[in-house]
Amino acid sequence: MPRACELTGTSSQSGHNVSHSNRKTNRRFNANLQRVTLHSDALKREVPLRVTTRALRTVTKHGGLDSFLLKQRDEKLPPLARRLKHRVQKALSGGGKKKSA
Repeated sequence: MPRACELTGTSSQSGHNVSHSNRKTNRRFNANLQRVTLHSDALKREVPLRVTTRALRTVTKHGGLDSFLLKQRDEKLPPLARRLKHRVQKALSGGGKKKSA
């Protein structure tokens, strides 16, 4: 399982530990990932995700998972979030079902 946020795509970064003598040794800056279950009103179900705490705060700021996904451009979302966004859009537009008269 990759260490990346499923909503924003944020992943690990690399850098250096710098000692007092200015020696540089490699290190990794891992993303602060948490397992959360977010509710989708459009899909009427809970969605388990692995997201960064920063993304979780952004979702809360936007007012929930559905509104966060709908406000983001497709190019900025990782593949899983993009599929989730399209499912939310389909559910909000009526689901593509024809109504019988």
